[in-house]
Amino acid sequence: MAVYTDVAADELADFLNQYDLGELLSYKGIAEGVENSNFLLHTTKGSFILTLYEKRVAKNDLPYFLGLMTHLAEHGVSCPLPVRAKDGEALRELSGRPAAIITFLEGVWPRKPNATHCAGVGEGLARMHLAGANFAVRRANALSVAGWRPLFDAAASRADEVQPGLRAFLAAELDYLSGGVWPDNLPEGVIHADLFNDNVFFLGDKLSGIIDFTFACNDMLAYDVAICLNAWCFEPDHSFNVTKARAFLNAYGRVRKLSEAEEAALPLLARGAAIRFLLTRLVDWLNVPPGALVKPKDPLEYVRKLRFHQSVTSVRDYGLMPSGLVA
Repeated sequence: MAVYTDVAADELADFLNQYDLGELLSYKGIAEGVENSNFLLHTTKGSFILTLYEKRVAKNDLPYFLGLMTHLAEHGVSCPLPVRAKDGEALRELSGRPAAIITFLEGVWPRKPNATHCAGVGEGLARMHLAGANFAVRRANALSVAGWRPLFDAAASRADEVQPGLRAFLAAELDYLSGGVWPDNLPEGVIHADLFNDNVFFLGDKLSGIIDFTFACNDMLAYDVAICLNAWCFEPDHSFNVTKARAFLNAYGRVRKLSEAEEAALPLLARGAAIRFLLTRLVDWLNVPPGALVKPKDPLEYVRKLRFHQSVTSVRDYGLMPSGLVA
């Protein structure tokens, strides 16, 4: 979450008159994340999150995100619920941006995730995958293989300013991943596609909620698993923590078991997940909007992660015993 568009107090008060949320007591911007403008609202009826959708989020995708949150909540997943205005609509406009209010979830995101947190995320992700199985609306993943090359093209000319040789490194990996090796026959469904630690809340060691579905889409379920391996299972020095990975994968598998084909594809999917976030971070790093209250995330973190996944030969390297083998 972040703030790119400021909202005046009187403008916000007028906006809230369209809802049955009481009077505005206070509000503040949330200066975390990189995609949308977010505000924590306190009213006489409680606390809520206001989001103004910007950048990569297309307006015609918003009904998918809002409908998905409602669907998941109705199927036992702890996530925010869109708040409907007095006219029954959840999506409105504020400051020239599409806007929505969602319920506030209690909890904090773990700054230093441990193996218990990783297990909680594994279980929560698997439950989300199962709950999304009968969500009827579909949205293609715009940031899968076909979407990586345009990102590369947008940043290639300046990539070596960030790290010498980065352009050639990215080009070689893109050529490999787009050369026919990317899987197309694995189980698919609704994926979160951005389940980093700042999108998961905990109360103590118990997962209390999953937030921020603005990258959710339909894609391979194991790709979501690969994203989480990148997001949760590396240390601050970028070394891979196999204990965290084992906890995450085992907890996921107790709820939804990975197929042998998914296990075999996981190293490749992890490479794809790494280059996806490397590229979007690189574009953001080179194009910070003036006045944005957010620090772009370091793309080089994902160079190190990608190099690790390039060295992986099987899921054993992630701490998981392949199906059919006895430990």
